[in-house]
Amino acid sequence: MTEICLELKNIRKGFSDEEEVLKGISLSIGKGEFITLLGSSGCGKTTTLRIIAGLEQPDAGQVFLDGRDVTSLNPEDRDVNTVFQNYALFPHMNVADNIGYGLKLKKVPKAEIRRKVTEMLELVQLPGYEKRKPSELSGGQKQRVAIARALINNPQVLLLDEPLGALDLQLRRAMQTELKRLQKKLGITFIYITHDQEEAINMSDRIAVMNHGTFEQIGTPDEIYNHPRTSYVATFVGNANILKGKAESTKDGKVTVAIAGGHMEAACEDDVIRAGESVTLAVRSENIRIQEECSCGLQAKVEEKSFAAGQLRVVLKLADGSELVASRYGIDAKVEQGQTVSVCFAPEDAVFVDRPGEEKNEQD
Repeated sequence: MTEICLELKNIRKGFSDEEEVLKGISLSIGKGEFITLLGSSGCGKTTTLRIIAGLEQPDAGQVFLDGRDVTSLNPEDRDVNTVFQNYALFPHMNVADNIGYGLKLKKVPKAEIRRKVTEMLELVQLPGYEKRKPSELSGGQKQRVAIARALINNPQVLLLDEPLGALDLQLRRAMQTELKRLQKKLGITFIYITHDQEEAINMSDRIAVMNHGTFEQIGTPDEIYNHPRTSYVATFVGNANILKGKAESTKDGKVTVAIAGGHMEAACEDDVIRAGESVTLAVRSENIRIQEECSCGLQAKVEEKSFAAGQLRVVLKLADGSELVASRYGIDAKVEQGQTVSVCFAPEDAVFVDRPGEEKNEQD
């Protein structure tokens, strides 16, 4: 079993008379794990990070670092460092002084500081940049310096608050690879904040999807993408259609569901779906199949076709007026706007979500 590095227990936090920002969240993070807090603005992820760093105090709950209760400790008394989106470099200091600033505060000998700064510059691939000022660096170089400054103290946990948000797309993708390389090489626990699902999927060992101060789901990228538990997770991570219907029968691990005047099958391994039960299915847009002949599946009318970034997107209206989206790579000229078609999906591509009785805040 992975040794626990950081643990949050029933953390609650509110500001003035507003609704609670964090509603009793709990999470255990293993040593050397890369975990991402993923969610839209206002979901509570930055407040969570600030509580871990000691920059905010929770109203209730505890923070444990390596088994020690650090809830009431000051930031400087926690073995935690933070990398911010705006870099927070000292403009009057050169790169070497910025990186070595934390060691200077600890009164580490100058020769040792120089040695460690050189090591950090090699690690972030910026050798020879010691004398440059932040104003002479690109955005990506500034972010590397900020990361080196945070890593030089060899913290148990590195907190990264949307550190790539200010970079352009190409550089951001390059830095994703670089950060993951650094994390694996150093074995330090990374807690990363982003609202970018692609970043979370590409970089993380686990993802904690946040929504209105709770964890909707915690799991590996595969679990989050292919086995979402809630409609929020299904639609926030990737493009999923949410279909509501009624279970009619179950047989051989499949459930027949009445949807929009038609019938479709969905896989259900645990046989917990009962006939007559109202259910909600999530089906990824890339798993929706369109057939020109209306012989099976659900009848639909093509409302819109668009093409962008090599991908065709078809918006379809079902018999009950609800819409779903089918997507695929390449141009398909056979399906035209206004045409009536059949849509279907494989049983294994439909996931039951929003099941009653499932705890959102449970830790996987």
